[in-house]
Amino acid sequence: MQTSDKNSKSPIYDGPSRSQLKREAESQQAIGKKLVDLPKEKLAKLDLPEALVEAIAEAKRITANGAIRRQMQYIGRLMRDVDVAPIVDQLARWEGKHNEENARFHALERWRERLLSSPEALSDFMVAYPHADSQQLRSLIRNSQKEIAANSAPKSSRELFKLIRSISETTPSD
Repeated sequence: MQTSDKNSKSPIYDGPSRSQLKREAESQQAIGKKLVDLPKEKLAKLDLPEALVEAIAEAKRITANGAIRRQMQYIGRLMRDVDVAPIVDQLARWEGKHNEENARFHALERWRERLLSSPEALSDFMVAYPHADSQQLRSLIRNSQKEIAANSAPKSSRELFKLIRSISETTPSD
């Protein structure tokens, strides 16, 4: 820090505070942690410097807690030289796709539950997916209900889910 003149003791601001620098370092370490948790295929899709890729691979091999902490600090230091905006953007897209896929899966699950519990749900499903084979659906629903009553393996229920999924993939509607 510099002072404004020889007589004044008030400092002149000359950059971010130590606290701000620590927060930035911790956020870069957090991004580094997400990179370490990624599978190799996704990691290869990111445009990362070779030294960072090697540090991430080393972090995946380390098992001692203290060593992992030091390696994560090293990864955070290497990330200071990298533009993290595209990395954060890609991680967010991958996470969003995962969340979107989970939401779609849950919607299909709700259809299956409705079809098994409510007789009028089949007509609702046929309105939403007019190209579906109602006879095949009725047969799987009936078999699933018999399996539930007999407390046996849910083979037909799984097949019903697969059929619902294939029908929904041919016509995106829900």
